[in-house]
Amino acid sequence: MTEPRDPVREMLVEAGALKLGHFLLSSGLHSDHYCQCATLFEDPARAGVLAGMLAERLRAAGIVPDTVLAPALGGILFGYELARALGARSLFAEREPGELFVLRRGFALAEGERVLLAEDVVTTGRSLMEVVPLVAGARATIVGYASIADRSQGRFSPAEAFFSLCRLDFEAWHPDRCPLCAAGVPAVKPGSRAKPAIQEQ
Repeated sequence: MTEPRDPVREMLVEAGALKLGHFLLSSGLHSDHYCQCATLFEDPARAGVLAGMLAERLRAAGIVPDTVLAPALGGILFGYELARALGARSLFAEREPGELFVLRRGFALAEGERVLLAEDVVTTGRSLMEVVPLVAGARATIVGYASIADRSQGRFSPAEAFFSLCRLDFEAWHPDRCPLCAAGVPAVKPGSRAKPAIQEQ
């Protein structure tokens, strides 16, 4: 039996976003696969198509945010495109030197504002959850979470709805249990976070 087409995964492959090797993820975990969604955004038209697809799913579920808030750096472009597709405002949060996310550049949330948190790829969901206090502190409301790819294998399950365009069920290991490390294969750090924080599975 032929498997159904997955147009989102096909776009990831065409863009060269799905990579094989030995990767140190921003969560601190290791994997033999990496999804570099930044390559998708080299083509704004393709990014717009993906954002439009997810916006349709969100509207069908009754999710109508006032603002899309994304953690820098990976979520910025996707958050912007998704906000445009939804007709919402686009904000991004940046890390302080102490690793806490803050709103800079005059960005602010208002009390009661409906906020969708967006990221390009979710592995542990750590970055998204670290943005949550900004929403809570402003007494705004989280209406859901969104990503292009979910590679959390079910580990990311927030109280609010989580929408993604595709699931990538790649294995990820703690460094102490990584078979590639055991085999002496050098790890590459492809992401944007300077100092990964190891997360237990």
